[in-house]
Amino acid sequence: MNQFGDLYSQYYDLLYSDKDYTAEVDYVDRLIKFYNKSAKTILDMGCGTGRHAELFCEKGYIVHGIDISKNMLKIAEKRRMGKEDTLTFSHSNIQELELNKKFDVVVSLFHVISYQNTNDEVIKAFETAKKHLNSDGLFIFDFWYGPAVLTDLPTIRVKRFENENIKVTRIAEPILHAQDNIVDVNYDIFIEDKSSKEITEKKELHKMRYFFDTELEIICNIVGLKIINKYEWMTNKNPDFNSWNVVWILKN
Repeated sequence: MNQFGDLYSQYYDLLYSDKDYTAEVDYVDRLIKFYNKSAKTILDMGCGTGRHAELFCEKGYIVHGIDISKNMLKIAEKRRMGKEDTLTFSHSNIQELELNKKFDVVVSLFHVISYQNTNDEVIKAFETAKKHLNSDGLFIFDFWYGPAVLTDLPTIRVKRFENENIKVTRIAEPILHAQDNIVDVNYDIFIEDKSSKEITEKKELHKMRYFFDTELEIICNIVGLKIINKYEWMTNKNPDFNSWNVVWILKN
């Protein structure tokens, strides 16, 4: 079961139609302007279908997005219309990325870092960010925060949504692997064609790593990135046991 199969990319934007991308980009833009007000260029590592990247571009940044899913990038490419010079995309996994250029900011949003399950994968992801950053450039990423995950344990969740063509029911069943700091999120997805009433079932497995401050501090020291600040996602609060999603700001 591929984490990012055809189904996931095809219905990704519908799956997250309730996600406020505009507010998230506004939030990250405020962080960028506070910590590096002269920033002009952004690398979006794990850009998905490119919605964050598109909105950053509309704020005046020159943005390049990369993703491991070619299917998602096909959707992202459609966002370039009228922005061909300031919004670009390419296919790569994070660990092997080599663009031979540097950026003022690297972002990795919507828990992309939590998809890096092993220590080696996380270190390589951070090394990729560092080598693509200008001097004093920022690396901004969000992730599942261990203290909150273990305080408010993941449970089975059901999400239903539809558009004019389909009805989708997604059941998320988590399995916690405490010694590995991993949650296996098993998705059962049922898609009903409204015209034919035909129902298709698909399965997806998303292996999500949750992190603690001390392990990320060690990785930052290994890679040579300085910790500037950390917040509960979308706020200016210090992370606590209720902060499932946390953002860190690092400097090269």
